[in-house]
Amino acid sequence: MRFGYWMPVFGGWLRNIPDEGMEASWDYVKRLTQRSEETGWDLSLIAELNLNDIKGVEQPALDAWSTTAALAAVTSKIELMVAVRPNFHQPALFAKAAANIDNISGGRLALNVVSSWWADEATQYGLQFDAHDDRYARTTEWLQVVDALWTQKRSTFHGERYTLENAICEPKPMRKPRPTIYAGGESEAAKTMIATLCDAYVMHGDPVDAVKPKIADMEERRAKVGKRRMQYGMAAFAIVRDSEAEAKRELERITQLPPSPPKGFDNFDQWLSGTQLERELKLQEYSVSNRGLRPNFVGTPEQLQERIAAYEDAGLDLLLLQMSPQAEEMDRFAAQVIAPMRARVPELA
Repeated sequence: MRFGYWMPVFGGWLRNIPDEGMEASWDYVKRLTQRSEETGWDLSLIAELNLNDIKGVEQPALDAWSTTAALAAVTSKIELMVAVRPNFHQPALFAKAAANIDNISGGRLALNVVSSWWADEATQYGLQFDAHDDRYARTTEWLQVVDALWTQKRSTFHGERYTLENAICEPKPMRKPRPTIYAGGESEAAKTMIATLCDAYVMHGDPVDAVKPKIADMEERRAKVGKRRMQYGMAAFAIVRDSEAEAKRELERITQLPPSPPKGFDNFDQWLSGTQLERELKLQEYSVSNRGLRPNFVGTPEQLQERIAAYEDAGLDLLLLQMSPQAEEMDRFAAQVIAPMRARVPELA
């Protein structure tokens, strides 16, 4: 298993706790990333949103690509997986800039291609926002252009949205045949595009019994288009403590609503309806994004190691973890979960 984490470009991951002690700043993410290399983390996912989806749209949100370029120059080992939204980036210019960042990093760049979902953000920034299947049609063309520029000496492309005429992109990325392209999505359009054009499939958090058939489905799709096995990743939120009771107390703390609920909670559908269990589940889904609490990585180091091993047995290759406060919790997780798991498999240490 490879261990990755979400860069806290929004100043945290908990929607109902205003201050998590990890400000959205270059100084914080630089120190966090450099420390993560020392403690055994494999990858950092840098989300790309111009508005702050977690703490509120008026709060700071770091720009993904300038942050990544800077991190590429001050790190040496960690893979930098950066989100990119095709409607925000002209593909040929993007391919040129991203290839340069990959060279700065020594071949450590990867893409997380996201077919944009936030219409209000696109409207604020004066950008095209496509309907659902049109988003994947755009992304398909966009990926074809980027791949051609990264792998061919000269590229010509005539599509519905993009056109190239004998274009040159030099230098090429250092990573061969190209930087790894990750993408996620659960619609038919998304899965068809990912199986055909991408290298890795990333999922929201789910129990292991739900993840296993998703991997099997994508592998079947890959075989039909004559491609080799993909990599598989999943988002999750982790809480590790010396006792299960301590971990559950922390879970209760981060999913409690404050006396004055955040504005975003007003839109959380029918939160008072249903049973107490339904309400608790809805609070968890609201508090932590990307269905991060569904995998239940909440417990002792031994419990988390056992649960992670079950996902590995199901075919998962990569965890993309959120924690709070991130620096302290990542150190704890690295020492109590990553290091013991790798000690049992010496070649991964």
